[in-house]
Amino acid sequence: MPIWVDADACPKPIKEILFRAANRTGTSITLVANHYLQIPPSRHIKFLWVRSGYDVADNEIIKNMVANDLVITADIPLAHEVINKGGHAINPRGERYTQENIKERLNMRDFMESLRSSGINTGGPAALAARDIQAFANQLDGFLAQQGVK
Repeated sequence: MPIWVDADACPKPIKEILFRAANRTGTSITLVANHYLQIPPSRHIKFLWVRSGYDVADNEIIKNMVANDLVITADIPLAHEVINKGGHAINPRGERYTQENIKERLNMRDFMESLRSSGINTGGPAALAARDIQAFANQLDGFLAQQGVK
């Protein structure tokens, strides 16, 4: 069960957790980004460079992933596509997207986008906190255990 990482905006502490998990469990992780990323030497960790452009990395992930793969992303439309393709998605704050919650998240994202496009300042997400990093690590470990990965 490979893990795909929407790596352009993935925080460094989350990548470090993923690197450790890849080496500990032997799980294949591919980071997809449109800029160079430094990754540790490991046969389990790969980097896939894509050209710059709107949704290029997202499209590459969707093209290459298969059902039951895990995708790490904060991009709700990408998470929606992953779930529709039979995959799993977790955001860097440790929230797992599911068939039950993805439509609500997508609707809220679209609503906030419409507010921003009409000139309303909605602010951005809060900075990644230690509790978010811990929630991600717990969610990842739980997911891997559920998949039988040790």
